[in-house]
Amino acid sequence: MVKFGLLAKVVAKPGKEQEAENFLKSALSLAQAEKGTIQWFAFKIDQSTFGIFDTFETEDARQAHLSGEIAKALMAKAPDLFSQTPEINQIDILASK
Repeated sequence: MVKFGLLAKVVAKPGKEQEAENFLKSALSLAQAEKGTIQWFAFKIDQSTFGIFDTFETEDARQAHLSGEIAKALMAKAPDLFSQTPEINQIDILASK
């Protein structure tokens, strides 16, 4: 059962919206390689605002994800693509279907 999650929000710099969207789409293969990541979603809120939502069964899996390849790539690309530091929130899943 998933009990743990992450909810991240990023805002693309003006003119970098498509590049930010492409970057998030390209991270899917990295998420698929993570055994502890149960679900992983990249989504678009508006023209320049994007998010990532992922779920985990254990705290260890969530922490592994936070120090994994997606997080490293996100932080490496952040100064070029995003107008502010990515906002990453650790959340507890109360109910799911």
